[in-house]
Amino acid sequence: MINIGIAGGTGYTAGELLRILINHPQANIKWIHSASQAALPVSAVHTDLAGETDLVFTNRTADADVVFLCLGHGLSAEFLRRENILPPTRIIDLGSDFRTSPQCGERQFVYGLPEANRADICQASSIANPGCFATAIELAVLPLAVRRLLHGEVHIHAITGSSGAGRSLAETSHFSYRCGNVSVYKPFAHQHLAEVRQTLEGCGGGDFDLCFVPVRGGFVRGIFASIYTACPLAEDELNDCYSTFYKKEPFVHIVQHSVSLKDAVNTNKCVMQVQKIGGRAFITAAIDNLLKGASGQAVQNMNLMFGLPETTGLKLKGAGM
Repeated sequence: MINIGIAGGTGYTAGELLRILINHPQANIKWIHSASQAALPVSAVHTDLAGETDLVFTNRTADADVVFLCLGHGLSAEFLRRENILPPTRIIDLGSDFRTSPQCGERQFVYGLPEANRADICQASSIANPGCFATAIELAVLPLAVRRLLHGEVHIHAITGSSGAGRSLAETSHFSYRCGNVSVYKPFAHQHLAEVRQTLEGCGGGDFDLCFVPVRGGFVRGIFASIYTACPLAEDELNDCYSTFYKKEPFVHIVQHSVSLKDAVNTNKCVMQVQKIGGRAFITAAIDNLLKGASGQAVQNMNLMFGLPETTGLKLKGAGM
């Protein structure tokens, strides 16, 4: 069994992580840290876990084989400096602290996109889990980057559900704002762009410019990305490029039908369609921002780190209708 600690246990990503780990055959959750909710039952905050667990929050940490950091962005480094997390303990950070700045004391973090860095993840003691938008974008263009076919402008339009903003209240996360509404935010300047560039350049890259327009959607969970860029491959070559690259990937599926958000919501999948339209590759991709974009990918990384089958605990039924 893998003994697990979770820091920052009250947010959406921690709730999804708990939902997976409670049913994971090799997981033993030892502690869930929350200074604000110490001694409160976990199911009092994550009410969907009523009857599933008798775990309670604590304001103390203890020994564990792996600690998941589900803290607000910028707080993971502070937590590691403050708490006595022993060097043998493996760390999986779901925040942004170490994605592009991988050093923390003696710890060196590996970027946790399995489809790009599986071998390094298997040997790592510390993982920086990718961002949700970053995961969708990277998976959508990774085969082109590896073949050095990314050149010029890569146009990205991606819409995310309200859970991507986290549990803390803000004007743009209120129901009265989000419901039935769509709005653009941080055009061409989203914080995930740095890790996307880093990943694509590290995999072969090219002389490319990411033109990313992120959109807030009037739904709760999921990311739907549509991406186009100039591409010299014929349509059959393009499809073969993607199908071959992802042939052995358990969570990335290239489909021929038009992708819908519900193909991926509530799963750890990335569902993708690839087309050649004119002189451009046009890729549509859907993921669940809380699963493949956060907690599901974190468990996928844990499985790899501990030598388990990658899909352990992650065979989740999609939302469907």
